[in-house]
Amino acid sequence: MDKWQEVTVELGREAVEAASEIMLNSGAQGLAIEDSADYLDHVDNFGEIMPEIEQSDVVIIAGYYPENLVISEILVEVEEKIKNLATFGIEVGDVKVSSNQLSEEDWADSWKKYYEPTRISHDLTIVPSWTDYEPINESEKIIRLDPGMAFGTGTHPTTKMSLYALEQILRGGETLLDVGTGSGVLSIAASLLGAKEIYAYDLDQVAVNVAQENIDLNEGMTNIHVAVGDLLNGVEKKADVVVANILADILVLMTEDAYRLVKDNGYLIMSGIIESKWEMVRQSAEKAGFFLETRIQQGEWNACIFKKTDDVMGVIGG
Repeated sequence: MDKWQEVTVELGREAVEAASEIMLNSGAQGLAIEDSADYLDHVDNFGEIMPEIEQSDVVIIAGYYPENLVISEILVEVEEKIKNLATFGIEVGDVKVSSNQLSEEDWADSWKKYYEPTRISHDLTIVPSWTDYEPINESEKIIRLDPGMAFGTGTHPTTKMSLYALEQILRGGETLLDVGTGSGVLSIAASLLGAKEIYAYDLDQVAVNVAQENIDLNEGMTNIHVAVGDLLNGVEKKADVVVANILADILVLMTEDAYRLVKDNGYLIMSGIIESKWEMVRQSAEKAGFFLETRIQQGEWNACIFKKTDDVMGVIGG
C-alpha cells in the first residue's frame, strides 16, 4: 500500500471521544488528536518540555484510512454521524471535515510524530510499541501501547486523570472492572500498580481485540481478562474498584450497576466528563449511594473518585 488518506475533523471538545469512535468504526486505522487542553496548566514535574499553545475550544482529530476506501463516502458518513451527536445532548460545535492524500512515508511521519514516550506521573510512562525505551529507575512502570490501534493512549486529559486516580487508590491485591476499556491502557496500568484480577469490557469487538493486542505487548498481564460487554449489564463479579473513562451521558447509565458490584469501602473512578456534564454525573453517582472523595480537573475535563461507604468522615460531600 503506497498511499494513505487523511481525514481531518475540527469540532468541539465535548464530542471528541464519540467522534473518535465514529472515525474508527468508519475504517480509520489510526487517530491523532490535537487538543490545546492537553497543555493547560501543565506542571513540568517529569522532565517534559511542553510547547507554548494557544488555548482553543476546537479540537482536531486526524484519521488515517487505507487508499482502497472511498474517501468521499466516508467524509459524508463521518460528518453526518458527528453532527447527529447533538441529538444526544453532546455539544459538537462548528464541525468541519476535510481530507488529504498522504504517501506511506508521509503517513508514518505524520502519525508517529504525535507519540513519543510520555511520563504521565511519577511512576507511569506510556511508551509506543516501536520505541526502544528503558526505565530510568526501578520505580518507573512502563506501559507499552500501539497508538495506531485505538485512542485512549494516555495523552488525553481524561486518560491521564484516570491514571492519576488509579495511582491514588490502588494498594495491591484488588479486583478491578474496567468499563469501556478501549486501548486497554487503564487495565495495563492497574496491573502494574498491583491489582490482582482485572476484568475489562468494551461494547465493540474491535476494541476488545485492540485491548488484547496491547495487553500482549506487556509482560506479566495474564491477570487481565478482556471481553465484549455492554457497560456492567449482566456482570456479577464483585470488585474493589470500577473504572470507566467514557462519555458522561453513558457514565450515568452505569452508576447503579457499579454500586451493586463495588464492595463495601470500594471505589468508582469515572472520567471523560466535560464541565457542563459534571453535576449530572455527580448527582447520578450520589443517588446510587456513592460519596464523592476526590474531584480532578484539567481544563474543561473532570474525573472523580467516589467511595462506597457508610463512614463518611473525611469524604467530600459526606
